[in-house]
Amino acid sequence: MPHRAVHRLENAEGLDKVAEPVSSAVQWAVRPRIVRDLLSGTKLGHPLHPALTDAAIGAWSMAGLLDLAGGSEAEPVADLLTAAGVAAAVPTALTGLNDWCDTLGAERRVGLVHAGINTAALALYAASLFARTRKAKALRFAGFTAMGVSAYLGGHLTFTRGLNVNRTAWQQGPDDWTPVLAASELAEGEHRTADADGVRILLYRTATKLHAIAATCTHMGGPLGEGTIENGCVTCPWHGSTFRLDDGGIERGPASAPQPCYEARIQNGRIEVRVPPPGAQSDMANEGAHRRTRHLLTRTPAS
Repeated sequence: MPHRAVHRLENAEGLDKVAEPVSSAVQWAVRPRIVRDLLSGTKLGHPLHPALTDAAIGAWSMAGLLDLAGGSEAEPVADLLTAAGVAAAVPTALTGLNDWCDTLGAERRVGLVHAGINTAALALYAASLFARTRKAKALRFAGFTAMGVSAYLGGHLTFTRGLNVNRTAWQQGPDDWTPVLAASELAEGEHRTADADGVRILLYRTATKLHAIAATCTHMGGPLGEGTIENGCVTCPWHGSTFRLDDGGIERGPASAPQPCYEARIQNGRIEVRVPPPGAQSDMANEGAHRRTRHLLTRTPAS
């Protein structure tokens, strides 16, 4: 079964000898802020890589369909689609490497093989552009096969391993004011992590305001409570994503989803937090105060 083969890849520690230096090189290459934010999809609102994969896969899939059923008249169009897929594959690969360089362990090993097979598929499709018709079709078929295997690994990374999925997506937080910490335990200029109905909340107190955002980084779950706070922003200690404490918005990637933001107050000597009610969300003018709009749905056996 395919999942058994993937499981073996996850535990193939020999891949680390290649993955570690390549990952370090990619991390160095994407260090500039503008590069990191662009490749991560920080301004887009979700990772850029999955969106770009559709362009290459779509173009190459249609080229394959024309090879099978289009006849000789469709050959120029198949070549054009192949070239379009090759062009789309380049930024797709760059965004994928950017996402991959933040991984460790099993995800990094599978991601390395995923990237290697993608490179082979790209080379096969590029070679087909310079080959005669029959050989070009054979090269495209081989490329399509490689692409399918790689797509399976990519799906495993996203849907089985949860790579680059918003780590706060299912956090609800309390709808009603909920005490989380004694006010005396949070001095001005300090931050603490507290629990509110099972959700970790990062609290930060200034002379004029009490800030509260989710303490779990949306990018890969890093503990923001262990990060640094400067100029009204907190920086994740794992990969350097920086969020505004005022509204949870992103100042720097690789995160692409803002931090959930909560209302906070001091009542009877206790710090209380809650999810912003619908009428208050526009008043907060933030990016992260949106948790009240999500409702968990359940289905009964009869539905």
